[in-house]
Amino acid sequence: MSSSNLFTPLDLGFTKIQNRVLMGSMHTGLEEASGGFKRLAKFYELRAKGGVGLIVTGGIAPNFFGRLSPLGLQLSFPWQVKKHKIVTNAVHKYDTKICLQILHAGRYGYHPFVVSASQTKAPISPFKARAITKLEIKKTIFDFSNTARLAQKAGYDGVEIMGSEGYFINQFLAPRTNKRKDKYGGSLENRMRLPIEIVRSIRKKVGEDFILIFRLSMLDLVEDGMTFDEVIAFANRLEAEGVNIINTGIGWHEARIPTIATMVPRSAFTWISQRLKKEVRLPVITSNRINTFEKANEIIVSGVADMVSMARPFLSDPNFVAKAIENKTDEINTCIACNQACLDNIFKGRIASCLVNPKACHETEFENDKVLSPKKLAVVGGGPAGMSAALEAARRGHRVTLFEKSDVLGGQFQLAQRVPGKEEFKETLRYFQNQLENFNVEIRLNTEANSMILAQEEFEEAIVSTGVLPRIPNIEGINHERCVSYTETILEKKSIGQKVAIIGAGGIGFDVGEFLLHEANHDPEKELLAFLNYWGIDTDYENRGAIKPREIPEPKRKIYLLQRKDTKHGRGLGKTTGWIHRQSLKDAKVEMLGGVEYKKIDDQGLHIIYNGESKILDVDNVIICAGQTSNDTLYKELKNKLEIPVHLIGGAKLAQEIDAKRAIEEGVRLAHSI
Repeated sequence: MSSSNLFTPLDLGFTKIQNRVLMGSMHTGLEEASGGFKRLAKFYELRAKGGVGLIVTGGIAPNFFGRLSPLGLQLSFPWQVKKHKIVTNAVHKYDTKICLQILHAGRYGYHPFVVSASQTKAPISPFKARAITKLEIKKTIFDFSNTARLAQKAGYDGVEIMGSEGYFINQFLAPRTNKRKDKYGGSLENRMRLPIEIVRSIRKKVGEDFILIFRLSMLDLVEDGMTFDEVIAFANRLEAEGVNIINTGIGWHEARIPTIATMVPRSAFTWISQRLKKEVRLPVITSNRINTFEKANEIIVSGVADMVSMARPFLSDPNFVAKAIENKTDEINTCIACNQACLDNIFKGRIASCLVNPKACHETEFENDKVLSPKKLAVVGGGPAGMSAALEAARRGHRVTLFEKSDVLGGQFQLAQRVPGKEEFKETLRYFQNQLENFNVEIRLNTEANSMILAQEEFEEAIVSTGVLPRIPNIEGINHERCVSYTETILEKKSIGQKVAIIGAGGIGFDVGEFLLHEANHDPEKELLAFLNYWGIDTDYENRGAIKPREIPEPKRKIYLLQRKDTKHGRGLGKTTGWIHRQSLKDAKVEMLGGVEYKKIDDQGLHIIYNGESKILDVDNVIICAGQTSNDTLYKELKNKLEIPVHLIGGAKLAQEIDAKRAIEEGVRLAHSI
């Protein structure tokens, strides 16, 4: 057991980091946006004010070839230093250190000028990388040290060298991508020559009193990755060359193994950081799916690692550390690892944000916080949109009453938290319920609001967020006893047979599939070993890249997932997580049928026409997940009968897809307009 806890300073000799919390590197899209540095400064400043010990920026390229995209950010010239000082000056108002991450994309660059150790093409980029020449390698080593020196001039406390996740340096280290025959390829000594020369060059350029972090790929999770013996040998060389801290990198971006999505158990990869920590004297940072104070503190207290990296948790709550210090962990807005507003946005070329905190990366838009003339507001509907609108309005000073016709708040989140792999949604419910009470929102459960109630109580404005209603398709026999809705399946836990047809292959159809394929009381934290085995993660590290054959259990049920459209099933699923859901159902031998015409439901089962042929699916149950319609009846009533402003948000406004990200953001932004 360690004598340290999460709030113990980390002494590097020449400097101290105030606690063991690292805000890990995240590309936000602000780096390239108009006025982005001022917005970045505000973004990082709030996290520094919130008490984080060390911040690592999003990746900045050392040269043109290393850019993530043609317009990606690069730090190579003295005139660029001034912009970066805006960020460092903002952070240094507080006792927080900030390091610039130097990231060369290598073959992951999304432009035609990409270079790598060898001529290869990454499956996640349309461009084939050419092999970098030895002369260009020398220039690249200089470029890394030049960027580090410019970062030092800009006021950064150090740099992090990005050597993991399958980027340029990682491409030299792994035989998978390094096929060179010169002194930079072949043996481990040759493959690690480039990063060692980069570290040596940087240390020479910046001196000893400058934090140098190396983000080391401890698990490549791809074929022909590094071995653990190679990881240890490389880590020891990094220590000898003057690196101050080793950060944990898990998995290449092209690895078909989830590492940060919500279905990954909390702290699923800390074991590899702990294993490396025993082999080096340097402080080791652990990372991936650590999102609570309790878990982070346990890691430090038990000696698993010396620091904990949490990136997305600081999108969801900039005051994570301050709340933990004040013993207010129940007030932390917990990251649910959904990826919907952060990574999905980045991969779509948009500015990142956070599903549970739409202000993230948009802080400058919400600076006008308190209202001068508070109003009496009614919010009708206690789902994600209603809760966010009520909370934000109350936080700004309005007097808010929240009406909910059922006996609990949460709306569609009540469904989501019961789906295996989405258990984290319960944290968002806990946060909202706690904060609504803290900001004195009057909550009326089991109360169906109407125009008479709102008029009698003299509300000055009303916000309607009454959600959605399941769409009932026009199919003969839709009221047959075999036919059930998705709400009956998940919330009411109706008994479902062993052979099931799901009508609708959107997000809810996939959720119902997951729900039916797992045990009740599914607890991902207790099933870490099952997760590792299912995805083929070799904890014994007997194979390069730490991968092994997957252990896929026999499915609990026979399931058909049907849709009228002749398109890819789950087309609207998250850009960075959709493949996981599709793989999960594919592993369970779910038959995915598209272009289906539904004829009728009767005692024989579900009658369909598929590929021009009539078929009967002999199923015990047919579960309807055929979309939703807006529940906007009350809104129309209030607009007609009340002489006050009435606003419509969430699913009641647009029910095309149940979208918690849009619903919560609409609630927050509306509250800021009143």
